[in-house]
Amino acid sequence: MTTQKAYLDYSSRGIISVRLTGIWTIAAGISGIDEITAQIIRSKDVKQLIFDTRQMGDWDSGLVAFLFHLIRECEHGNIPVDLQGLPLGVQKLLSRALKSSEKFPVNQADKEQFFVRVADVVLKFIGNVLSLLNFLGEITVSCLRLIRGKVYFRWDEFMVILQRCGADALFLVSLISVLVGVILAFVGATQLKLFGAQIYIANIVGIGMVRVMGAMMASILMAGRTGASFAAELGLMQTNEEIDALKTLGVSPVEFLVVPRILALVIMMPLLTLYADLMGILGGFIISISLLGLNPVEYWQHTQSSVTLSNLWVGLIHSFVFGIIIAIAGCFQGMRCRRSAAAVGEATTAAVVSAIMSIVIATAIITFVCHVLGV
Repeated sequence: MTTQKAYLDYSSRGIISVRLTGIWTIAAGISGIDEITAQIIRSKDVKQLIFDTRQMGDWDSGLVAFLFHLIRECEHGNIPVDLQGLPLGVQKLLSRALKSSEKFPVNQADKEQFFVRVADVVLKFIGNVLSLLNFLGEITVSCLRLIRGKVYFRWDEFMVILQRCGADALFLVSLISVLVGVILAFVGATQLKLFGAQIYIANIVGIGMVRVMGAMMASILMAGRTGASFAAELGLMQTNEEIDALKTLGVSPVEFLVVPRILALVIMMPLLTLYADLMGILGGFIISISLLGLNPVEYWQHTQSSVTLSNLWVGLIHSFVFGIIIAIAGCFQGMRCRRSAAAVGEATTAAVVSAIMSIVIATAIITFVCHVLGV
């Protein structure tokens, strides 16, 4: 047999038979796709398209590409296609190609009406809220079981999570906190030097770091580091069906996976906040002494007088709330992750964004409450 040929045989019943002859391989050259497709579309009263491959020789993916294009054009023209006359291997490849193309509709959003898209967004938001409330309910029940000593998880893994949330993050927390202390010192010096009151830089740095900035900067860092890690881990476990395996064995994924992560962040965030406060004050102290010419003893005395226990407790409350927010955001996005590589990346991004947004909102709420209570 020579190169490929395609003939159209018409019947009185409105059935068109595509008779394929010759060798249908890429090396032999495949052409005439558009001409055959145009002839079929121009035909009137076509009830069905069938194939005759009894005179066809070798074939490869070139034939599959030709048939895929032909079938898609027939679908646009509402012409039914029967694949029974094709070789079995071609039928299998075409079935998979057609199914995979259906998963990625082209410009589907453009065809939808505006109110349909708005309704989809609203329903998706309501579904996310209900899923979050259900997740929070499961966490609450698991925490109550933890208090009663009925929660099962591996303590050696819990210690590893503690190390990742604490000791492994010390370098980044140190760097960010020192730089924040330096920034606060320079910002304060810019205005205070106009009045000759540079010594009050100690008050600005001390109160700013202990009350809000230490907890907030540490939490944002942990949201991008640990929260994203939680979402990626649980998302990958969801993709590999490991969470389904836990459910099959009768083990609650929330108790086994989520509770130890929340517990680790709740324990480590206040400690990291205290460390961040210390490093921030140290950064402001070094800059104030070396570049701004302040007396170290006087700077230290002003820091002691300004940083009260009430300010310290406000900062620790911030850190406690932030730890819960970061852990829940990361675990929630990981547990609801779909089973694909792209979905794991989306869950990680969503975990970081939602955690940072929640941290900023929680900071505003706590600050307002403290102002009302006069703390």
